[in-house]
Amino acid sequence: MNLFSSSPSTNPNFTLFTPTQNPNNPSKFPFTVPLKTLHSPHSHPLLLPPLPSHDSSPAPLLQEHSHSSEPCREEEEEEDKTRVDEDIITTKESLEELLVVRRPVMEVPSEEVGRASEIRAGGNVVEDPAAKALPIDAGLSKFAKKMPIFEPGRVESSSGEKPLVVNMDLALYKAKGLARNFQFEDAENILRKCIAYWPEDGRPYVALGKILSKQSKANEARAVYEKGCQATQGENPYIWQCWAVLENKVGNIRRARELFDAATVADRKHIAAWHGWAVLELKVGNIKKARNLLGKGLKYSGGNEYVYQTLAMLEAKANRYEQARYLFRQATKCNPKSCASWLAWAQLEAQQENNRAARQLFENAVQASPKNRFAWHVWGVFEANLGNVDQGRKLLKIGHRLNPRDPVLLQSLALLEFKYSTANLARLLFRRASELDPRHQPVWIAWGWMEWKEGNIATARELYQKALSINITSESAARCLQAWGVLEQRVGNLSAARRLFRSSLNVNSQSYVTWMTWASLEEDQGNSVRAEEIRDLYFQQRTEVVDDGSWVTGVLDIIDPAIDSIKRLLNIDQSAYYKAKDSSRSAPGASSGGIEEDVVGTSSTSDRGDDADSGSGFDLDAFMREKLSLDTTKLDIQIGSPQALVPKKIKSPRRIWRLRTKTAATPSKS
Repeated sequence: MNLFSSSPSTNPNFTLFTPTQNPNNPSKFPFTVPLKTLHSPHSHPLLLPPLPSHDSSPAPLLQEHSHSSEPCREEEEEEDKTRVDEDIITTKESLEELLVVRRPVMEVPSEEVGRASEIRAGGNVVEDPAAKALPIDAGLSKFAKKMPIFEPGRVESSSGEKPLVVNMDLALYKAKGLARNFQFEDAENILRKCIAYWPEDGRPYVALGKILSKQSKANEARAVYEKGCQATQGENPYIWQCWAVLENKVGNIRRARELFDAATVADRKHIAAWHGWAVLELKVGNIKKARNLLGKGLKYSGGNEYVYQTLAMLEAKANRYEQARYLFRQATKCNPKSCASWLAWAQLEAQQENNRAARQLFENAVQASPKNRFAWHVWGVFEANLGNVDQGRKLLKIGHRLNPRDPVLLQSLALLEFKYSTANLARLLFRRASELDPRHQPVWIAWGWMEWKEGNIATARELYQKALSINITSESAARCLQAWGVLEQRVGNLSAARRLFRSSLNVNSQSYVTWMTWASLEEDQGNSVRAEEIRDLYFQQRTEVVDDGSWVTGVLDIIDPAIDSIKRLLNIDQSAYYKAKDSSRSAPGASSGGIEEDVVGTSSTSDRGDDADSGSGFDLDAFMREKLSLDTTKLDIQIGSPQALVPKKIKSPRRIWRLRTKTAATPSKS
């Protein structure tokens, strides 16, 4: 017999255990259970267990038959049913206090759960006649109304609840991508919403301030930084440091010092504040103060590649090359992937004409950061200056292929092509570079110099004027004025040349070349007294930087206070360690030094006769194929052909054909 029958039954009683056929079996208990039928076409009958009474009397639903008499089975069952019905009616009041387990019926609407005895028909509430047949329904209805029913999906969050922090992380990432694509307005809207939701977090203030600074909105950026410092109660060093960089950029040196100081007070381990403050002091000539700040940065923050690199460059300027090499080595130990440290070290070795070591360091730089435009540019110029024109051209082309929006690589490649190939190809490269960044002054200056050498004086003047219209107060503007003055001097316009030299010195009074060029002009004209006065003026106004080596011991104690004792304890020979390295070095920084010490020794022997390979075992073509999937044999298709470099402003098909034909007819020296 199926206990959970799906068909509704109108009989509220049924026998749970069927009597056996053996009349002598003593375990014969007719057990009846009342049932409540829900008025739903798809519902199942609700089963109720036996309901005990509060008194000590036995349960009225459980009756044990006596074996003393044996009446007829049919009469016995009828008497049991009558007795059960009477007991249910008498114990109806106790049902309200019982815990009844109900079986959930999903098809029944929630508003009808507690109203099983009512039916809505035509908008009028009528009583269910079937409900009156069961007296137990009234008690169950009251009990059901008191039971809390959980309904998922009904709980809604309040509108004023703060979003999760992960939403701010996603918003900052999205704003960064928009700013990279020059969609500044959308990025600003996102960041301002982040500030409204999370005013105590400093990251949105820093990001918004940088975006405003890129748009030359210094006042708005300053207001954002000030608001961020107030919201974070001055405890966020990143906001102070970015604010200091902004003030330094606009020339407010005194205010920048105060803000850098505030950043170090907020967090003395904030290395960017110490380093930025030191760079500021270096620009204004406070070498001693800068070194003090860098030493504090190392003391509080530990090793940092940028601090080591700056200290090494200071040592190189003071002609203390061994200390500079040691500091460069510490920088590359801190971060083997620091391309800037490898490049600065390579330029030091190149200046000392230690070309083999410089080439190995350039290899380390490109392995550390294969897409770094500075690495390919500096290495290409280095090889071209050594006479390896093909290798230099190849390196510059690789750099341009990896950084197609960089005008500096095209500028250097144009000068290389002008010197060793054709001026027409160089013009196309210059024009392409100027289209990539119309506000890049060195491109216009180099292009003007080339046109002057080609005899196009009027074109050179126009290009110089274009460069000065971008910015008249920069270092590039000073060089442009000096070059333009030399041009006017060569063509005999001496008054214009003097005015240009004077204007150049107003921008940069420390330019030795400009002072000596002006003195040479006066001496050529027979004004030897005036020439001597100009030389005296230079020596009177120049800033003499007197540097001593007393600070080195203190800084090196901070860097490596126990390095000698550790070496003696472990019996480590540093030079033997570097010499034991494999000739085909692995990735840069795999070892602590990164370059053989016998190559960067104190002898500084010249290696100008070495070829591009230098026996280091570095295969540039294989590296580019494996690392960047770039075929170096097909670079001319991207750069070398004039078809890819025709300026967009030229729209005449005949003019384009003439340029292509003229360039193709000129043989290349490469």
